[in-house]
Amino acid sequence: MLPKEVFDTCAKEMHNFKGTGMSVMELSHRSKAFVDISDKAKNDLRKFLEVPENYKIFFFQGGASM
Repeated sequence: MLPKEVFDTCAKEMHNFKGTGMSVMELSHRSKAFVDISDKAKNDLRKFLEVPENYKIFFFQGGASM
């Protein structure tokens, strides 16, 4: 279960992510807001899994069957 403060933040930003007027799903993959999300996800993953700086991190769609 998510902490209440995380749940409340998610609920608040569902239709207006960080003041963009759009949900995360509506953001252009070229927008600054999306690039910030992507960069943070990569940096957090790199730190969590201890991925060396000389490795690139890619995110692909496709789920378990890809």
